[in-house]
Amino acid sequence: MIQKKMKVGLLGVGLDTYWGQFEGLLPRLLAYQQEICEGIERMDIEVVNVGMVDSASKAMESALLLRQANVELIFLFISTYALSSTVLPVAREVGKPVIMLNVQPTPSINYRKVNSMDDRGKMTGEWLAHCQACSVPEFASVFNRADIRYDIVTGYLSDEFVWKDIASWVNAACVVYGMRNNRLGVLGHYYCGMLDVYTDVTRQSAVFGTHVELLEMCELKAYRDSVTESELRYKLEEFYDRFNVDITCEPEELERAARTSIALDKLVEAHQLSAMAYYYEGFKGNDYENIVTSVIAGNTLLTGYGIPVAGECEIKNAQAMKIMSLLNAGGSFSEFYAMDFDDDIIMLGHDGPAHFSIAEEKVKLVPLPLYHGKPGKGLSIQMSVRPGDVTLLSVCEDKNGVFLLAAEGEAVKGETLHIGNTNSRYRFRCGARRFMNEWCKAGPSHHCAIGVGHKIGELKKLAFLLEIPIIIIE
Repeated sequence: MIQKKMKVGLLGVGLDTYWGQFEGLLPRLLAYQQEICEGIERMDIEVVNVGMVDSASKAMESALLLRQANVELIFLFISTYALSSTVLPVAREVGKPVIMLNVQPTPSINYRKVNSMDDRGKMTGEWLAHCQACSVPEFASVFNRADIRYDIVTGYLSDEFVWKDIASWVNAACVVYGMRNNRLGVLGHYYCGMLDVYTDVTRQSAVFGTHVELLEMCELKAYRDSVTESELRYKLEEFYDRFNVDITCEPEELERAARTSIALDKLVEAHQLSAMAYYYEGFKGNDYENIVTSVIAGNTLLTGYGIPVAGECEIKNAQAMKIMSLLNAGGSFSEFYAMDFDDDIIMLGHDGPAHFSIAEEKVKLVPLPLYHGKPGKGLSIQMSVRPGDVTLLSVCEDKNGVFLLAAEGEAVKGETLHIGNTNSRYRFRCGARRFMNEWCKAGPSHHCAIGVGHKIGELKKLAFLLEIPIIIIE
């Protein structure tokens, strides 16, 4: 059974010798740990808090609890000085990345208060409550030698940076969890001759944990043939609710797209899919051709509902879209359209599917008398991504394996092509010319996923957790 919530571990470390020496120190440190626990829980995940580990024996007990809980990573709260022998067994036995929380209670020690104390024992206790940094180099040294993967968050309890960094780690871990439970359907076949989109499915499963489900067009046709009139009416209402339906859309084309959308919904439900890649042509006049020329509306709906669909059987980009979706950034299917050297921007888009949650305005459903490079005609979608921060992501493969390619930019207002496609203008800090060259030389396929917001921080952490490279174009 798949657990409902992603789990992380929380481990506090200290030195048991201190508790009898400094009255009130342990309860104080445990309160700080509880504050951290509650802060992470507010991120809608489950925190497995094993309390304070202050001896080697407790370390093994905690390791067992965390391993049994199947946590994605461990947050290690360094409450005060602690021996590396208390944390190494946990990290080794659990086998998950460790994020050291070098987080002190306040931005600085109240020197006047401490120095005014007449008892040096109490003064030392007060210092130890702020002594989080002492063990960081010790733990890092041991982890380096033991080949333990780790990172460090440094700051203080009310520090906005600290909580943003912790949230970024949580988000990245949620993506790892989501991708491992991702069921990706593959419908049809590759676009013949589009060699860059071909992928090693085994590698995709090995890196991300994704299950790949091969789907049959005849199953989709069977669902389509069984559509009822009430289902059709409901789907058409959904079209008018979700899309700005152009008045030039022919009723028979709307109905054709609606029947296919219903069939796609049933296919997704039958196989419990959370992403899909598709392409098909079919012999001229074949029933399958009728289906595949009417999929864009339905695939756009699925994408907007968190089940991203990549066209042209771009499995790698379905993975990229799913990652962006799990980051709540959208994830729209795109490719490079043109460059505008007058405005130093690049235009990206595609004939669908799109993600309506990132659109500037309501996504428009329009007729296309001809699908460029593909057979048939039908309905397509027209939209622009709303102005603001964006992130481009490509899941790539080279001779060495899978890696991520990403860049942050900005969606900007300006003229676009109204050709029945997604179409947006993007500006990058390094300039259009340099961006184009560096992005392409990294070796992606020609598709990418576009999401809103700047997500490089999370994507770097995701690559770290997955133990794969990431290339950032800046």
